[in-house]
Amino acid sequence: MTNIYNSMMKVEIRESNDGSSTLYNVDLDETYHSVHGAIQEAEHVFIDTGLKKMMEKKNEINILEIGFGTGLNALLTMNQVTENNQFKINYTGVEKYPVDDELWKAVNYTKILGGGTYFEKMHNLPWEISGLIKENFHLTKTMQDILTYKDENKFDIVYFDAFSPTSQPELWCESVFQNMYDSLKTDGILVTYCAKGQVRRDLQSAGFIMERLSGPPGKREMLRGIK
Repeated sequence: MTNIYNSMMKVEIRESNDGSSTLYNVDLDETYHSVHGAIQEAEHVFIDTGLKKMMEKKNEINILEIGFGTGLNALLTMNQVTENNQFKINYTGVEKYPVDDELWKAVNYTKILGGGTYFEKMHNLPWEISGLIKENFHLTKTMQDILTYKDENKFDIVYFDAFSPTSQPELWCESVFQNMYDSLKTDGILVTYCAKGQVRRDLQSAGFIMERLSGPPGKREMLRGIK
């Protein structure tokens, strides 16, 4: 049964093919995660090809997520370093339209992945305030527009998890990717589920060295850019 909640945007909870929840934005006609598996997609794109690659090089990792959304990527990241206590994560999530409390409380991620207390802490942390969620996981959430977000030489990884170029093409342009490039340290990486040719070319124009990688279930390819 689908649950519908009213907010600035009309959103429904749906179940993806791996049994994990995703949200469906009615106005954009798009889900927040892959319908083939929300957790499977996030683990493959952001953890396996992003976080784990950086963990080979560093013990303290600064992450920028574009599209904090449900908090799934943050939870998976925290769980990964919980298993490896020598690592420390400083995590910044950017989200213009925060998910309503009723929605993040209704998704089933913690039933599958655990970490319910910490997931609540993430969502209850006030916006624009930094907080320690767990001993080795520090979170800052900022309610900003991706189009204007800027930082310089601060992050090791960018999780670029915005809605698709079809739904919000303005978020997938060279000027945004230039900001992402500038926000990364040398040898930093950007990972995204998107593999469109124009996106790859715009990332290259911003300065990234691009790699096409195997995609998550249901998707042939994804992209990783290196500064």
